[in-house]
Amino acid sequence: MSTYFNIKKKLDHFTLNIEYGFESGVLVILGESGAGKTTLLNCISGLLTPDQGRVEIGGTVVFDSEENINVPTRLRNIGYLFQNYALFPNMSVEDNIYYGIKNKKEYKDREKRKELLSYSEYIMKTFGIYHLRKKYPKHISGGEKQRVALSRAIVTKPRLLLLDEPFSALDEDTKQVIYNEFTLFKQLFNIPTILITHNKRECELFADHMIVIKNGKLSS
Repeated sequence: MSTYFNIKKKLDHFTLNIEYGFESGVLVILGESGAGKTTLLNCISGLLTPDQGRVEIGGTVVFDSEENINVPTRLRNIGYLFQNYALFPNMSVEDNIYYGIKNKKEYKDREKRKELLSYSEYIMKTFGIYHLRKKYPKHISGGEKQRVALSRAIVTKPRLLLLDEPFSALDEDTKQVIYNEFTLFKQLFNIPTILITHNKRECELFADHMIVIKNGKLSS
């Protein structure tokens, strides 16, 4: 399932100009703060529109400036785990996770809805949060919030998963637990993933491919 992006986007202090592609596995993106990493993810997801370029997800073109193609974010079938997790505080754990599947057209079909809900339960049990399903975000720990956010990102069976520094807010003990769970996630779900980090250890643990971004460009 191929992922390709060729993105140009003028920013305040430089122009983001990145081209890269990979077939599967985890692409880790390293770079200092302000290098353009999150902007790149936002352009891939459709939250930002590149000035020029092309984005392919699973072999499908979702953005092409020359062909005037710009598929809306909600139709790109991307899972996005934001750095602050972006959980809805007024929703329970299970409702946060169900949020993504309720927007899928399959949810309107009774039998397919059962399958989606069953898969959601499987995801919650896999990440050890099923017992938290009725709780609200303010009543769970940082590591548990991270698991909920990751579950919500993958429950829609995305063609691509975007992770923006998903481990940065965790203490060291919790990080080690989540590292082990993320390794299991890689083995079980095999979703092409782009992971942003400052942490070289995370790169060593998870990277099947790696690029470094400096001032909006690939750095050797």
